[in-house]
Amino acid sequence: MPLQLITAHEAQASDASAPEVLVLPNDADPRTVQLAGVKRVDLHFPAFTDGRAHSQAFLLRRRLGFQGEIRATGDVLADQLPLIARNGFTQAVLKEGQDLATAQRQLARFPSYYQGDAVLPQPRFARESS
Repeated sequence: MPLQLITAHEAQASDASAPEVLVLPNDADPRTVQLAGVKRVDLHFPAFTDGRAHSQAFLLRRRLGFQGEIRATGDVLADQLPLIARNGFTQAVLKEGQDLATAQRQLARFPSYYQGDAVLPQPRFARESS
């Protein structure tokens, strides 16, 4: 599933307070929260240098098997998008001022990776031999 890009303006219209949306603080361990009935988890990047949301997304996808949407919010820049997608995020709210076309080009820059990740756990050689 490709990463859905959302502009900051579009995100203002969405409802993060809906009961099926879990807004997870950066210092929370995803393994300690109740995911029953949750359709979307919002993870926040307070600064582009703070990668805790990457770890949280990876835990949600790989260790907890969460199948819902995972949304990146906060200081989300275009150059972060490939890693955001590989760690299991399904949506990214771009920081105000980020160009949508630039973000889309950044996502298209690397169509595949050799290593496994949260989305495709097997490395490419194992996927190709299957």
